[in-house]
Amino acid sequence: MKTNHETRLINYLKQYGSITTLEAIRDLGNTRLSAYIYNLRKKGHNITSENIKVPTRFKDNKGQTVFTSVAKYKL
Repeated sequence: MKTNHETRLINYLKQYGSITTLEAIRDLGNTRLSAYIYNLRKKGHNITSENIKVPTRFKDNKGQTVFTSVAKYKL
């Protein structure tokens, strides 16, 4: 069976349970995760999302780590 971004993404979600944009880039070479999630949802896959906070490499003026919010997709 020929694999593509969609099949690799589905297999990844089945194996690991969830994925973020950083994981998609690092593990799958996929730089358009939200577009593939959109297409998979249109094809009937029940993929949910939640926003999670992750640390950045930046510090605020008090030296505290700055956090940002990213989407975490689950099958």
